[in-house]
Amino acid sequence: MQIGDKMECQVVSHSDVETKAIAQKIASRLSPGDVIALEGDLGAGKTTFAQGFAKALGVSKQVDSPTFTIIKEYSGSIPLYHMDVYRLTYAEEELGLEEYIYGEGICLIEWASHIASLLPPETIYIDIHVQPDQSRQLKIRSEHRCMQQLCKELATE
Repeated sequence: MQIGDKMECQVVSHSDVETKAIAQKIASRLSPGDVIALEGDLGAGKTTFAQGFAKALGVSKQVDSPTFTIIKEYSGSIPLYHMDVYRLTYAEEELGLEEYIYGEGICLIEWASHIASLLPPETIYIDIHVQPDQSRQLKIRSEHRCMQQLCKELATE
């Protein structure tokens, strides 16, 4: 579905394996400078998503949440900057985050709403919600150039 210049789609994941596969499909369409903004309650699957995303970029190290370090850098076919900005109370605490967001890699930012003013217009926003049956609903929206094709692919699964 298209809303103005923004595309929006939803997909349901019934397992960690499916969540990782969705993340891999998204990662395979991105390039340096792209930003993913992840939102979801604790335990919704943000880190599981990040693990699948990193795998698609050729990251061989174990990916876990950067809750206490704020940023973890991973080497792969494209550098991955995995951030958890939950502990930041306002964007001015940026700690040089713009260097990563507008840098040479892909940024995957958990709790990105905490630094919304720093995010570029083509950020891909993904909200993960746990459903009563424990499946995950991923709502994806963005003005990113890959969204139309991505939404088509996700709809056929």
